[in-house]
Amino acid sequence: MVQERLSRRGLGALMAGLAVPGLARGQSPASWPDRPVRLVVPFGAGGAIDTLSRTVAQRFSEFAGGQTLVVENRSGAGGTVGGAYVAREKPDGYTLMMADVGSNAIGKLLNPGLSYDPVTSFTPIVHLVNLPGVVIAHPSVTVKDLPDLIAQAKAKPGSFTYSSAGTGNGSHLFMALLLRQAGLDMVHVPYRSGAEMVTALVRGDAQFGFPTVSSALQMIRGGQAKAIAVSTAAETPALPGIPPVATVLPDFDLAVWHGIMAPAGMDPALAARINAVFNQVAALPEVKEAVFRAQAGRMVGGSPKDFSDHVGREVVRWKPLIEEGGFRVE
Repeated sequence: MVQERLSRRGLGALMAGLAVPGLARGQSPASWPDRPVRLVVPFGAGGAIDTLSRTVAQRFSEFAGGQTLVVENRSGAGGTVGGAYVAREKPDGYTLMMADVGSNAIGKLLNPGLSYDPVTSFTPIVHLVNLPGVVIAHPSVTVKDLPDLIAQAKAKPGSFTYSSAGTGNGSHLFMALLLRQAGLDMVHVPYRSGAEMVTALVRGDAQFGFPTVSSALQMIRGGQAKAIAVSTAAETPALPGIPPVATVLPDFDLAVWHGIMAPAGMDPALAARINAVFNQVAALPEVKEAVFRAQAGRMVGGSPKDFSDHVGREVVRWKPLIEEGGFRVE
């Protein structure tokens, strides 16, 4: 009997292939990408996260060997439909996700029966952007400012409605936190995207909303919605003269965040390669300007660990609100 033996080099190559399931045999992280990359957006077209994704996709190929970033919308259930899809994919770098708080941080708190764990089912790649939010009101609502809103809502508990881009979306959580801190009661009406929620408010289907500035800016400037207060601790240049919520509710300082996630189990070297590409895109002055101009947003960047730590802090921040409010996405 002839006994076959692996050379030390061959055995090492075999073990490396088994240890890194996300890489095709013979492929190195430095060779990524050698074909188009999909970026799954867990919300419908037209909202802030979709606009951001397409802005980034326009410049991706410059740092990715000419390969394209193809944006694919998979909306539903507060972003967790897209999250579940990406969580099942191979961690080979060719299916990525534009992360958000619902899909990639608190989804399990909202739906204990979720098929994936929003924290452990993904490899954090990079925190891309923070977007300010703004409290808006339908023009027919006789609200002058945030103190007036609080006074009217307290006088008529449960009589006002607010729209959101889905349960667990930033637009829902921001308003829910404001209501809790101010001791208010309003009826929540969820939609599938930031564009849909603002459109619903403009139609008068809801009296209030807390979308990103970018989702509401055109309506505000056109007089179809009134800006009441912004979510960040400082005013945003996109809405001069609109005060922060923190002027009435101290320590209220929030931003909608988005970043790039990949399926869990990715080779750290490949994650670092993808991180470098998106950091290069995020550092472009033209991208920074486009995101600021169109979305009043601030590009962030950083390491995979920076993003992982940020997601962990978000879970800690929102868990008490979700549990106390009994929020659920089925």
